[in-house]
Amino acid sequence: MAKPADAIADVAKLVYFDYDSSAIKPEFRAVIEAHARFMQSNPARSVTIAGHADERGGTEYNLALGQRRADAVRQMLVLLGVNSSQIETISFGKEKPAVRGSNEAAWSKNRRAEITYK
Repeated sequence: MAKPADAIADVAKLVYFDYDSSAIKPEFRAVIEAHARFMQSNPARSVTIAGHADERGGTEYNLALGQRRADAVRQMLVLLGVNSSQIETISFGKEKPAVRGSNEAAWSKNRRAEITYK
């Protein structure tokens, strides 16, 4: 039997976004719902949601966009019943790309929110 800490191990920890958007795409709702169930069952656990943007746009704009993306995931978790005290958000804007490159293939992987358990 899996330990509670392992129960979320196989669930995706990345939520990807469309260009210049912080709207949760339908295909990522199930991912967020799985994290919400896990967090409700494990109230001592907490997460950091880090928002990211692709390289296009200025530093300040991308920091704000990354924050909106992290906050969108946070809001959905809270709406699903997670205690807001379990969630911290941060934005890295375009400073920590997952993939280097100046094309849609790279940009699409950099427009993300990462869920990390503490």
